[in-house]
Amino acid sequence: MAEERKADEQAAAADKPAGEPKRKGDQGEARQGAKPAKEGGGRQAKEGKPAGGEKAKAEKAKGGGEKGKGQKPAEGGKPKEKAPKLPVKEPRLRVLYREKVAKALREEFSYPSVQQVPKLEKIVVSMGVGEALANKKLLDAAVKELAQITGLKPIRTKAKKSIANFKVRKGNEIGAMVTLRGYHMYEFLDRLANVALPRVKDFRGINPNAFDGRGNYALGLTEQIIFPEIDYDKIERVSGMNIAICTTARTDQEGRQLLTALGMPFRK
Repeated sequence: MAEERKADEQAAAADKPAGEPKRKGDQGEARQGAKPAKEGGGRQAKEGKPAGGEKAKAEKAKGGGEKGKGQKPAEGGKPKEKAPKLPVKEPRLRVLYREKVAKALREEFSYPSVQQVPKLEKIVVSMGVGEALANKKLLDAAVKELAQITGLKPIRTKAKKSIANFKVRKGNEIGAMVTLRGYHMYEFLDRLANVALPRVKDFRGINPNAFDGRGNYALGLTEQIIFPEIDYDKIERVSGMNIAICTTARTDQEGRQLLTALGMPFRK
């Protein structure tokens, strides 16, 4: 009986076609087993994660970039040098004030604090050019001369209101001015006191009473040619200027002592 059953099974297997599909149960098991692998691959593709080889290359390139940041420049390459700040040398009057004048003023007026010692705040140099309404070249010449004298570019001042008698309308350019602070202020005051003022004809000193009551001094000059920067042969016309020296002094006496110590030649 057993031999007959084996023969029947062999005959049935021979009768079946070679390309018969598998049973449904077997296909379902195969699909369930392959599903996790497919989901894992899909997630990597969606998230854009590089493969093993690409990831290694990316890490290698990143490491090389970080190493390149810390590398020293080649021996042949010279580092860039910073441009020197101008003016390089400290003004003479500023050194004089810090070392001698400030100490002398504190002892003379018995200031309890160093901050109360008067000092220079700013210097304003201005020129009025009323004739510029008819001839604009005069204003251009005034701006150029102020730039040569002070070393800074001046601004053009405009009329604040209209004046019919002088044929001036609001907004017309009628002058130029420049404000000096810091190094430029000390340099200009040094040249004014020691070079320009002694060149004034019949000079006997400046007015010691031209203070405004709060330690600020105003000075008027009739000729700009007293400054050595101005070439007499190239000027349009001889014109004057106003110089206002602003200090932190609270009284005229303190301001006068400060300017005297800095070398201003007051008339006695």
